[in-house]
Amino acid sequence: MKRGNSGQIRVIEAFLAVFIVFSAFTVTTNFAFSPNNSKRIDLTSIGLQTLMSLDSDGTLAKTISQGNWTALGNALDLALPNSVTFNATILDENMTQVNTEPITNGAFASQETSVVEYVYASSSPIFKSYTIQLRLGVAE
Repeated sequence: MKRGNSGQIRVIEAFLAVFIVFSAFTVTTNFAFSPNNSKRIDLTSIGLQTLMSLDSDGTLAKTISQGNWTALGNALDLALPNSVTFNATILDENMTQVNTEPITNGAFASQETSVVEYVYASSSPIFKSYTIQLRLGVAE
């Protein structure tokens, strides 16, 4: 090999190295920013599980029978994940609103929302049934 050709081979080698590095960046960038659906929150499941747990530990019975809507809002706020916003409405058997004040944890500005309806029957001697409508969203 002549000494004059060694510089040309180094230039070609440098171009190939740049091409390989650039290709690696473009391929990994497409993988890094692909949407990940496994992290999506199932709001309906979370809402139903939360209402069932509050019903099983007696929180729903106590707060609804006392009409303590602030305590119910605090219990929901503690039971739901931090990234979830909610708005609850308590309806009686005639589907009229029972709660006199809003049961919410702040501004409700979410594009992904879900509504959970949970039927609660009181355990007192006088039968009363309530429907709890829980509207959930993801805080942005």
